[in-house]
Amino acid sequence: MYEETIRLPADATEEEVLKTVDGLNKDPKISGILVQLPLPDHISVDRVIGYISPEKDVDGFHPVNLGKLLRGEPCPLPCTPHGVKQLLVRSGNDPAGKHVVVCGRSNIVGKPLAAILMQKAEGANAVVTVVHTGAKDISYYTKQADILVAAMGRPNAITADMVNEGTVVIDVGVNRVPDSSKKSGFRLAGDVDYEPVAEKASYITPVPGGVGPMTVTMLLYNTVEAAIWLNQG
Repeated sequence: MYEETIRLPADATEEEVLKTVDGLNKDPKISGILVQLPLPDHISVDRVIGYISPEKDVDGFHPVNLGKLLRGEPCPLPCTPHGVKQLLVRSGNDPAGKHVVVCGRSNIVGKPLAAILMQKAEGANAVVTVVHTGAKDISYYTKQADILVAAMGRPNAITADMVNEGTVVIDVGVNRVPDSSKKSGFRLAGDVDYEPVAEKASYITPVPGGVGPMTVTMLLYNTVEAAIWLNQG
């Protein structure tokens, strides 16, 4: 798989970034484009993402692709939600007919995951509830879950008392927690209080080593799919 990494200086203008993206859009060697986020404050993320050709949008964040996702049309799926779907299906936990509770409503994970799993399609067809910090009692919803996905961006936000026995738990969170015993001064923790919840869950993903590698895998998957589509087109 051919790859290029383009590093622009932090003070690059928005027009310079857009010009770089446009060059990649027109380059026949390139099948997929990923803009590493976050961007400096003086550059509009929405404008840059919207400038990527939808056919080369291997992150699945372009508004055209998000619209197709909601409609159930073929398109590159956002990598982390797609990875969650694959984890469920390949571990024997097909979400069809199950109650999936997604904790978090981000544009990167929560919203697209809900859209993916509610589709009338293979590996989906779930009953989906999206819960967030606006809920008066998050545990009221998490206790109803057959499958619980934590994507809230807060370490140990999901505790054992919020989960029923036998629930399938997918932890999307990656948080840096101070830890003086580590050389780096921190350790990685998920959004789930792992050990107590693991005693109740039928399946659970670790952090690190769970959803993260699947995100990378689905990025490669999307790139191959984009190359096939562009060559056929």
